[in-house]
Amino acid sequence: MNFNVIEYINISGSFVFAVSGALIAMKRKLDPFGVLIVSFITAVGGGTLRDILIDRPVFWLYDTTILYAVLAGSIIAMIFKTKLNFFDKPMFLYDALGLGLFTITGVQIGLENNLDYLICVLLGTVTGVFGGVLRDIVVNKIPVVFKQEIYATASILGGLMYLVLMDVNIQKPYLQIVPIVLIILIRLIAVYFNISLPSIYKKKKA
Repeated sequence: MNFNVIEYINISGSFVFAVSGALIAMKRKLDPFGVLIVSFITAVGGGTLRDILIDRPVFWLYDTTILYAVLAGSIIAMIFKTKLNFFDKPMFLYDALGLGLFTITGVQIGLENNLDYLICVLLGTVTGVFGGVLRDIVVNKIPVVFKQEIYATASILGGLMYLVLMDVNIQKPYLQIVPIVLIILIRLIAVYFNISLPSIYKKKKA
């Protein structure tokens, strides 16, 4: 099969988000079927909402490769759970990878549909973060994007970087690689150094 860049990114993003979803599901002690469902929701949730919003065929309904990628990510996470824990917070690593990959997919698809630049960035953010939102809701967690963590912010900055590089005629694949790496680095640095957005709530005095 001949894949274009977006398809490669879609497949890669689906795989790593499936791993992220599976790790969180296993942490919640779900059974294998539950792990698979959470992986699927995490991997396709953002892209599904994106496609519905722009009245585009939902990507995974017509590309079984995505489903195989999700299945592979889930099974690998279940079999090699301990091997995937080489990072202090492994779920954040795979989540960051998926965030970077899917954000840029969303921006590109927005541009292909001749949408305004601002809408393209928002579409990229929806694609990148909404799968994680659904995942967290399903496992009864407050979604990361609704807390102080730098998550959607990384997605927005990466989307803006993509548009800047496009305007200065940076060619593929660097046009995709640079903003993807930027998003991943921002997210990982924020997690590692515990950097967060300022709170709107005043801390109570002891």
